[in-house]
Amino acid sequence: LLSSLVFRISKPMAKMILLLLILFFLHGVDSSPPHACDALNPTTKLFQFCRTDLSVNWRARDIVSRLTVDEKISQLVNSAPGIPRLGVPAYQWWSEALHGVADVGPTPGIRFNGMVKAATSFPQVILSAASFDSYLWFRIAQVIGKEARGVYNAGQAKGMTFWAPNINIFRDPRWGRGQETPGEDPTVTGAYAVAYVRGLQGDSFDGKKTLSGGHLQASACCKHFTAYDLDRWKGITRYVFNAQVSLADMAETYQPPFKKCIEEGRASGIMCAYNRVNGIPSCADPNLLTRTARGLWHFNGYITSDCDAVSIIYDDQGYAKTPEDAVADVLKAGMDVNCGSYLQNHTKSALQQKKVSEADINRALINLFSVRIRLGLFNGDPTKLTYGNISPNDICSPSHQALALEAARNGIVLLKNVLKLIPLSKRSVSLAVIGPNAHVAKTLLGNYAGPPCKNVTPLDAIRGYVKNAVYHKGCDSVACSNAAVEQAVAIARNAERVVLIMGLDQTQEKEDMDRVDLSLPGKQRELITSVAKAAKRPVVLVLICGGPVDVSFAKDNDKIGSIVWAGYPGEAGGVALAEILFGDHNPGGRLPVTWYPQNFVNVKMTDMRMRSSSSGYPGRTYRFYKGPKVFEFGHGLSYTTYSYQFKTLAQNTLYLNQSKPQTNSDSLRYALVSEMGRESCDTAKTKVSIVVENQGEMAGKHPVLMFMRHEKGGEDGTRAEKQLVGFKSIVLSNGEKGEVEFEVGVCEHLSRANEVGVMVVEEGKYFLTVGNSELPLTVNV
Repeated sequence: LLSSLVFRISKPMAKMILLLLILFFLHGVDSSPPHACDALNPTTKLFQFCRTDLSVNWRARDIVSRLTVDEKISQLVNSAPGIPRLGVPAYQWWSEALHGVADVGPTPGIRFNGMVKAATSFPQVILSAASFDSYLWFRIAQVIGKEARGVYNAGQAKGMTFWAPNINIFRDPRWGRGQETPGEDPTVTGAYAVAYVRGLQGDSFDGKKTLSGGHLQASACCKHFTAYDLDRWKGITRYVFNAQVSLADMAETYQPPFKKCIEEGRASGIMCAYNRVNGIPSCADPNLLTRTARGLWHFNGYITSDCDAVSIIYDDQGYAKTPEDAVADVLKAGMDVNCGSYLQNHTKSALQQKKVSEADINRALINLFSVRIRLGLFNGDPTKLTYGNISPNDICSPSHQALALEAARNGIVLLKNVLKLIPLSKRSVSLAVIGPNAHVAKTLLGNYAGPPCKNVTPLDAIRGYVKNAVYHKGCDSVACSNAAVEQAVAIARNAERVVLIMGLDQTQEKEDMDRVDLSLPGKQRELITSVAKAAKRPVVLVLICGGPVDVSFAKDNDKIGSIVWAGYPGEAGGVALAEILFGDHNPGGRLPVTWYPQNFVNVKMTDMRMRSSSSGYPGRTYRFYKGPKVFEFGHGLSYTTYSYQFKTLAQNTLYLNQSKPQTNSDSLRYALVSEMGRESCDTAKTKVSIVVENQGEMAGKHPVLMFMRHEKGGEDGTRAEKQLVGFKSIVLSNGEKGEVEFEVGVCEHLSRANEVGVMVVEEGKYFLTVGNSELPLTVNV
């Protein structure tokens, strides 16, 4: 066959065909994943960067030293081309894995076009956060990391760097991307960041694992650094927004999750944000990227821009006078790779104009190649190394899908349940299911989702319990500009029970789209109240949405007996919801965000202040907000009841032993955390135990949330009304008691930021609270 082909076509073409046939027989039909330093290539033995006995830094420097200037510049963008003469393949830095491996973006690093067609789609992050279960978050990330490596090993990925988690604070309920985050509390968000990064990268839950061969399972990237929480609101976009943030809010709210992500999670990536912070673009801020992240927090990894965030520094923000100045600003600030093409287009001229040096470029490239080496992509065929045994069979496995169901079950929050309307009887004679979110599988996934392993809508899952359940969409879409109220009412009148499945979807809240109000869209409220009024018995209202909605009308309506928030619950969310509605699972989720009333829209979304003010500004989040709430942070009911009782503290008075305490405007003495030192902070700790009793008739998993408040509370607006100290879950059978223990550290849990952003501990009495139980703790300075 080959000689026949050679006879008919030119010699160059014959040689190419021969080469392809040789490669086919050597490697088989499925090609191995992209990698450098292939053992089959004898020239790789000449390169020090292929020697696994050398340090990562040494190997990265060796690669960079072999590149021409043009080759170096080509590597500064997310779609980095290959360097054939060195056997280095092309690499895609941009891949997504927010709540499952996803093929998102114009140049996705992941493809589902081969043996792997889907990946496990977990609940959107805001719902997973509602479980208040760090170990669950870790297990989810473990699975995502494992499936990511499985896709790579199958040859369907161009990179192993994933731009997740999103750990920005969900500051404003209108933010379209709030669904991607763990909520409004920096303690929860920091804990989520650590759990996710450790799970994805192949670490242990406690962070003490020595990674096999030093290899990362996958690379996590904490984003968006920093104070980023506005996308597009009333004509103001994230591209030009200048976030004016006080030093106190920066230290106490916006930065702690990133500090945790880097110091405790040991993330190998950070993404700098589009917006400016106090006038300086995040990606061009050396204080943020170099002095803080790499200096104070000892970050070891790469820093990427958000996509086209470098170009807007010149094009939109006007911060840089020329494109070359923008290039110089970001490289000198400490950014390493540009999502987009700006550095590829303008670095050469910036170099020629001496606005950047080759040393600036080398620094960035060493960081980039170091991460690729840590991923095991310069050690030969990855399928023959650490994580090489992960195959497509490990993706969408039964255990992974079971975890997705567990996560959805544990996140869904029961907001209202008058007279124990739910669980519904499995012997229901007739059931009506009404609403635009009842029978749309895609809505369950939220944004940044790849193709799921399974698609089961809430209606399909409910019909697993009541086969003849009658369904009506109710609205033409979630926007509900047209509502078939009369038809829905007629169906409701004839049903024994009615479940309304309403809420939002990605047409209402998403990246680059913030909401302008907090009400349900269009005629949803009219439909809900009309159906509830006509129904024989109180109805069940299910809300599928990421951000909070003002459902005060439903909360106060006796004809709406139950309200359930299901977030965007992922591929198994329909099943989990049905299990809760019919009592096969006892809900235990608790809200990770405050639900505000509609009039909160009078507060400008651009106002970054957390604390309230005398001018009428109400503050933000449960820590500082002074105003009415629809539902509070941490609210969540169960089919059973729990009681709490504090046991005596190990120490009920803690001494800071400061020789030179200072005094604040309240005449309270205080100590600077920075001057206490690690040893003093470790000493100023105590342990507290809480006895939890399940006093109901149903077993359940229950998150225990412990808060702290100072005796002066939030009187002057500088202190938080209360602050979450910690959270732990406990599983109890009906009538069973259990005990959870928290360690309370003065420096970590009882400190607050002063007006210049310095963390201080004040003397006085503090109160630890769980539910309605309270325990005093005294701090002496």
